[in-house]
Amino acid sequence: MKIVNIVGARPNLMKIAPLLTEMGRYPDMSPILIHTGQHYDDNMSTAFFKDLELPQPDYNLNVGSGTHTWQTANVMLKLEPLLKEIAPDMILVVGDINSTLAAALVAAKMGLPLAHIEAGLRSFDRSMPEEINRVVTDALSDHLFTTERSANENLRREGIPRKKIHFVGNVMIDTLLKHKRQAAALGMPGRHGVSAKAYAVMTLHRPSNVDVPESLNNISDVLSSIQGQIPVLFPVHPRTVKCLETSGLRSRLDAMPNVHLLEPLGYLEFQGLISQAQLVMTDSGGIQEETTILGVPCLTLRDNTERPVTITEGTNELVGTSPKKITSAVRRILKGGIKNGRRPELWDGKASKRIIEILRASKL
Repeated sequence: MKIVNIVGARPNLMKIAPLLTEMGRYPDMSPILIHTGQHYDDNMSTAFFKDLELPQPDYNLNVGSGTHTWQTANVMLKLEPLLKEIAPDMILVVGDINSTLAAALVAAKMGLPLAHIEAGLRSFDRSMPEEINRVVTDALSDHLFTTERSANENLRREGIPRKKIHFVGNVMIDTLLKHKRQAAALGMPGRHGVSAKAYAVMTLHRPSNVDVPESLNNISDVLSSIQGQIPVLFPVHPRTVKCLETSGLRSRLDAMPNVHLLEPLGYLEFQGLISQAQLVMTDSGGIQEETTILGVPCLTLRDNTERPVTITEGTNELVGTSPKKITSAVRRILKGGIKNGRRPELWDGKASKRIIEILRASKL
């Protein structure tokens, strides 16, 4: 069974790693890894291969950055002839990036079976590029593997046949649980001059936050307000760096003595940092899930989330981008007003095992 696995960005790597490991347990499975090159910075991609003990890609399309349309189209143009040469039995895609959408479209046009890991997640906000990618990929998929039961409900409402939908748990959690002890052993708080459970971590990368000067300024106001109460470690996404410099806010953040701008971190380093944080502020979907498992309070700087289980069962809270609301939530947490969470159903480190069992059975 020849399965082509498509990745293109850091979140994809955390999801694909346990699946490749599980496929490797079966002599009759032949996984092939294609990296589209959507993320090409060493810290944003290559370092993750090392941390996650991933094999080097069998093929790299080296697409690079561009507009959403340009990036999607170029992945399609490079992928189609390669898939003709490989002649796979199935295409497997993960997440919701442009590479995911591009691979799904090519698979559909070529009549190749398609499996989507992390299907059915919906923010119901079509202004998010990722939402378009999710909806289209799911509409084209033959096997839809979901992380939470609300995703099953979303797919059924969209007319996806029940037999295509499989509730299996979360492969990102498979990766987190496997590497949790190794990440904690790095002593990341000490490396950055802070004590465990006495600092905050922030990440930002979504266009609605970093491309809009007003939103970016609001978040800068938050940092200015809270940095007197708690140190903030801020690994800065390359996209965010450019926006900070263009808006003139980089110098403002540099002048804040308790805000520490960091280079992008590898997987283990970042997990070691958030696992011992007092709180995390983010606009990332995956970090909402990771903090839920780690039991760390998470404030999501968005007005919606495609991962509602992190709110209904986990440690996540939606706070939007209002400086007053974010600052109030931070102060409440610092005073001990912490939202208790629990581990969502099937987030037990065995999602990849369930997925591969289903895919192998589909070919019997």
